[in-house]
Amino acid sequence: MENMERTDETDALDRRQYLKLSGTAGIAVTGLAGCLESSGSDSPDPDDENVIVPGTAAGFPPFEMKRGSDLVGFDIDLLEAVVGETEYELAEWKDQGFDGLPPALKDGKIDVIAAAMTINEQRQESFDFTDPYHSADQAILVQSGGDLQPESLEDLEGTTVGAQSGTTGEVLVKDDLIGAGLIAESDFNSYDNYVLATEELESGTIDAVVLDDPVAKTFASERDVEVAFIEETGEEFGFAVRPDDDDLLEALNEGLAAVRESGEYDEISEEWFSG
Repeated sequence: MENMERTDETDALDRRQYLKLSGTAGIAVTGLAGCLESSGSDSPDPDDENVIVPGTAAGFPPFEMKRGSDLVGFDIDLLEAVVGETEYELAEWKDQGFDGLPPALKDGKIDVIAAAMTINEQRQESFDFTDPYHSADQAILVQSGGDLQPESLEDLEGTTVGAQSGTTGEVLVKDDLIGAGLIAESDFNSYDNYVLATEELESGTIDAVVLDDPVAKTFASERDVEVAFIEETGEEFGFAVRPDDDDLLEALNEGLAAVRESGEYDEISEEWFSG
């Protein structure tokens, strides 16, 4: 896992060196170009029918996050590698709040969501998902060495819990904690992103945070927090597109299969998820 205290320049050099050593310098060139927030004269024309606009929500490491002005993460690299196997090109990334991604996709402001989005029946009523590209459970994050050391959801009774708005973590809190009468609705804090939630956990404003386990482990490696336990939910992530974008959906699925077969998927995973 990356050391977030390194300078942006060092991060960039380390990233290029890793990809050169692993024989995937092409990913580095594509990925770094796509990560830049500012678009240059060589940027693809979004009006071109083969150019798609990707959308994400930074603040969800290691899937998507900001380093300086650069947008980086597992989802960023994976989608760029997948699209690199198709006839499509990526335009400049659109970074916004997680809740705003579905309406942006529906309105045509973006063409694909790459934001560690869980595939579920409710979302499938509004848009289509690619084949799953990652699986995760929910983790309960608490202060390191704090008095609260829960081992199950029942141990969170009477506590103050946080989660990011629109996520599986929020659904779990509402269904399994508030719905079960373990905490009051007023004891749930909803946040725009998990960085804010984790900062408030560190400061003691809330007692616990519910979030995807890879993200929780990243925060635990960088902040004064720890994973108390894992609640097995078995959700799967997919890239989302509009229901009428059948050609794009097929191309992304084929690209994902190609990236897995070539070993690029494993290389990207190793970069972002290895300790």
